[in-house]
Amino acid sequence: MQKARTGRPLTRRHVQVGLAALVLAVVAGAPAVEAQTERLAFSGGPDGGTFQFFSNGMATLLSRNLEGVEVSNMASAGSVENLRRVNSQDADFGIVYSGDLFLGREGRLTDDPNAYTNVHAVAYLYGAPAHLVVLDDSGIESVQDLADEQVAVGPAGSGAAASAQRFFESLDLWDKISPQFIGYAQGASALGDRQVDALWVFAGFPNASVIQAASTNDVRLLQVYEAAGEGTLFTDHPYYSQVTIPAGTYPGVDYDVVSIQDSALWVAGRHLPEDRVQSAVEVVYSEDGLDFMHGVAKAAQAMSVDSALNGIVTPVHKGAQAVWIEHGKTLSDAQQ
Repeated sequence: MQKARTGRPLTRRHVQVGLAALVLAVVAGAPAVEAQTERLAFSGGPDGGTFQFFSNGMATLLSRNLEGVEVSNMASAGSVENLRRVNSQDADFGIVYSGDLFLGREGRLTDDPNAYTNVHAVAYLYGAPAHLVVLDDSGIESVQDLADEQVAVGPAGSGAAASAQRFFESLDLWDKISPQFIGYAQGASALGDRQVDALWVFAGFPNASVIQAASTNDVRLLQVYEAAGEGTLFTDHPYYSQVTIPAGTYPGVDYDVVSIQDSALWVAGRHLPEDRVQSAVEVVYSEDGLDFMHGVAKAAQAMSVDSALNGIVTPVHKGAQAVWIEHGKTLSDAQQ
């Protein structure tokens, strides 16, 4: 046994008291330890894209206003990658199209049978509507007139092409049209050169390629929503909702165009506590929060408490539910 300088043995009590004194001395001489910061991740989209503008803005807003929380913005390939990241807790928040969320929960994504059930909607951000553009002198007055015609639908494998296929299949027209898998700008040029008969664009408005087509030609935008109601689109794909492209949005189009849209949604992982999500929603949808977001991207003008549940056909996170119910919103069976 170790000896003290007096020669008397050290007892266990001496050791305990000595260690306690040492700990107190270290604590007294050390600077105060800061409270631990909670770090969350927000998965957005490619650099320069609309998703990334939204996620960066929301991450900044939440970091500034949630005490003890730091939200980092993550670049991403987009909607489906965000769905997978949030589902696996590699991200806490993300932006996902309502269609991908709906199909992903049911294991119906293309070439992906996994069911992504850990991702819950928080709020509607903005819509991506369908534009179906034809030349004014083409004689094409309705969607049904496109049978046997060439339609530019977007690049192969793109969300635009997938939405075009869903739309035309719902009307038994997909096998009757001749889809051309080319990009928007190329499609606008092809329409003007009469190499295609119609241009399908699935993107927020005003869209540069539709402006291009309408600025160099007299064009007509077909009423897509009315046509969709004649088929099975809303039964097969209930995440599509109605949207109006106002008169004057495009040169020479002096009438409202009622179309369909998929909705870009703010989502959160089921793993996040209700109070954390509730606080986040209250920050973003406060008057100051919405003012901030409206300056981040033009598409954010669609964000409001009134539109918060638009286009959502899957469960809403309990923390977000609390906010929307407090604001007098009624959740559908699918949203609960």
